[in-house]
Amino acid sequence: MKTFKLENEPKIEPGFKTPDHYFENFSIKMMKQLPVNEPKIISIFQKRKLLLMLTAAAILILALLIPILSPTKSSTKELDTVALENYITYQSNVNQYDLINGLETKDIEKINTSIVLEDEAIEDHLSTNSNLENLILE
Repeated sequence: MKTFKLENEPKIEPGFKTPDHYFENFSIKMMKQLPVNEPKIISIFQKRKLLLMLTAAAILILALLIPILSPTKSSTKELDTVALENYITYQSNVNQYDLINGLETKDIEKINTSIVLEDEAIEDHLSTNSNLENLILE
């Protein structure tokens, strides 16, 4: 292996050269290109704008939550007695024993009230009713 000596080898010249008097005016040219330091201006209206946006967002959220959080009245309708009687009448699988089993003792005691009918009222009803045969069969 050959010995390598740095001083004896031919030197390569650099490809870049600085122009004449470049560094003499460099700082002046650089200072002209820099922006002038202006004081930062903070607008008063930015805080007011932010406060206005936050207020609007809070109002919107509350408006959306009111239907969820407020108690609503249920719109359940009471059962119509005629519709209930018709339903029970036309259901073939419901008999009187099923109805009695579904009632409580208080309800049964309320039903046991005696109804006083006069004979004349019964005769009038039977004479005007055309379904006399159905009444007899029941």
